Amino acid sequence: MSKSKKKELGKGLRALLTNIENTNSPREKTELVKELNSSILEIPLANIEVNPFQPRTEFDAEELSELAQSIKIHGLIQAITVRSVGGDKYQLISGERRLRASKLAGLDTVPAFIRIADDQALLEMALIENIQRSNLNAIEVAISYQRLMVECDLTHESLSERVGKKRSTISNYVRLLKLPPQIQSSIKNNVISMGHARSLAGIDEVSLQLDIFKEVIAKNLSVRALENLIKTHNEPAITPAPKISRELPPEVRKVQDNLSANLGTSVKIKRSDSGSGEISIKFASDKEFNSILSILEKLDD
Repeated sequence: MSKSKKKELGKGLRALLTNIENTNSPREKTELVKELNSSILEIPLANIEVNPFQPRTEFDAEELSELAQSIKIHGLIQAITVRSVGGDKYQLISGERRLRASKLAGLDTVPAFIRIADDQALLEMALIENIQRSNLNAIEVAISYQRLMVECDLTHESLSERVGKKRSTISNYVRLLKLPPQIQSSIKNNVISMGHARSLAGIDEVSLQLDIFKEVIAKNLSVRALENLIKTHNEPAITPAPKISRELPPEVRKVQDNLSANLGTSVKIKRSDSGSGEISIKFASDKEFNSILSILEKLDD
């Protein structure tokens, strides 16, 4: 980090920020912003507030401690990025992990880039930076993609350009958010891989998703084995039994899927044209049976 670029925040830079806010000339503002963005400034930690749009909510305590120890020895090598919110106050745009570790290390000031950004740009920058982290699980990536599209009003195409990913890659991630909570949790905890998750997301029926997911876990199936298993389910048998679930009215099918997702197991509804029928709930052990009973009892409360 160049020492000539790193300096205490002084009157000259405060004046620069004021000039950026007050100028009406696009050309002058561009030059002032370039000058501001080329400098790394030492800002008091007490003057920096956290980013309210920060998509990351969990930080590993051990990793923070290790980073704090490194900062004590070597200082904060990678500057954080903030924006001015008036006076001597700043709001974090990116680098919350580094900011937290710097506080643990007992620093009074941290090196920072100052950027000019409105709330929309702030949210977008924070989410994009979050996606670029190497240790994100697939669900965290999917949530960030979803937030960028919904909260920043981006299409798959425009998001693809911003994050440098293929449109199909973004679509594959976002589809994971439609999986049942039990499967999403396994993705977050690295019990199954992104390849497993993508294959499971391609199954339309929630109860079948859960059945196959449990088989993957029980038999420790590879992605290729999972794909073959799904293919087997999709191929009609020589003497196929009628698949009642596929003949269900859409509204009943939705109820079946919701029950499967909430109970975390396969639920089948059989219904005749007259409206009579039955609901069957599958369980594999006493523990799962008691878990289902517990959920059903809560529904009665």
